[in-house]
Amino acid sequence: MEHGIRTVTRTTTKRVCRVHEFAELTGVTVRTLHYYDRIGLLKPSQRNEAGYRLYGEHDFVRLEQIVVLKFVGLSLKEIRDVLKRNKAELGEVLGRQLRVLGEKRRQLEQAMLTIQSAERAVRGNREPDWTLFAKIVRGISMQNQMDWTSKYYSEEAKAKVESRKDLWSPELQERVSREWDELVRDIRSALKEDPASVRAQGLAARWKKLVEGFTGGDPEIQKGLNRMYADQANWPAEARRGNPITPEVQEFIMKAMRAKKTSS
Repeated sequence: MEHGIRTVTRTTTKRVCRVHEFAELTGVTVRTLHYYDRIGLLKPSQRNEAGYRLYGEHDFVRLEQIVVLKFVGLSLKEIRDVLKRNKAELGEVLGRQLRVLGEKRRQLEQAMLTIQSAERAVRGNREPDWTLFAKIVRGISMQNQMDWTSKYYSEEAKAKVESRKDLWSPELQERVSREWDELVRDIRSALKEDPASVRAQGLAARWKKLVEGFTGGDPEIQKGLNRMYADQANWPAEARRGNPITPEVQEFIMKAMRAKKTSS
């Protein structure tokens, strides 16, 4: 997936190019272009006799619109819908996204003020407001986490995760994080329990509910999540240290889930 805003190089002639050349010119991966074609977001202008995709001037313009709309925060589904609308509706969407970006800027400015306040407190041998400071750190950490975890998800799954971002308010994230902390603590205290016991099955049910809160029950997102947790040894050091789900906790839950399948 492309990160940030990218300037799309346009052709100045009527010539067309194959998908690999188009990808090289624009900096967008071939895999992404294939996915955009499959979901109807960017279908090539034409195909040659062998069926290969051919991209022309119109496709450069369309891709430029997609990249800009992604930058202002729209999901791929929203972009597809927006590009079907008239200019007045597009203006409304961009106005809404402008307000979203304004809120993000406000949050960044608040973070900067909090950090400055903490710096002054430390220099003056006073205690800073660590509660507010911790909330800001949590928000920044969430963004950093998504950057390195994206490699485990397919283009389709990343698009679906992106479309679910609007569901995750800071308040919801804080509540879910608290529920995960409580669940992991309860699992650790039950590691010697029989995985088929009522207590273990209750913990497994809570686990499943929290996971589905992230995946929305989507199997493609679940596959990416499974790949990520199967590769814990290669996580960034900071992520490994901050991960409360130890191999022992994960193994216990897997045993509990297998016990449920066996009994059902």
